[in-house]
Amino acid sequence: MDQFGISQKIVIVEDNVALAEIYKVRLELLGYTCFAAYDGEVALQVIEKELPGLVLLDLMVPKIAGDQILARMRASTWGKDIKVLIISNLNEADAPAGLRDLGIEGYAVKMNLSNDQIDQLVDNILKPADQTEDIVLE
Repeated sequence: MDQFGISQKIVIVEDNVALAEIYKVRLELLGYTCFAAYDGEVALQVIEKELPGLVLLDLMVPKIAGDQILARMRASTWGKDIKVLIISNLNEADAPAGLRDLGIEGYAVKMNLSNDQIDQLVDNILKPADQTEDIVLE
């Protein structure tokens, strides 16, 4: 937990191992503790064990698809309030219906994302604006 009582753990659910590693390294440099899961079964186990502040969730992962991972999280006591950011190569219009109804923080298309944007998206979710230090310009 950080000084705001927010879990700084992130679970990255991504079947592209190289991409998961890039996200993991970048986010760990920002001070987050990251866990990577390369398929849906492992993802659910890791999320339940670690209870992260955020899950970066790819929709197209082996064994259990991302939308099913999200549905199972929301149906559980442990996963109903965990923040989820969908990161997929599918445009949101092509993604399974109802993702927003299950409660997600946002939806990002991987090919449109720069590494800096991943950092910003995560910081925006885990470091609420009203809890960051005020910058005073004089």
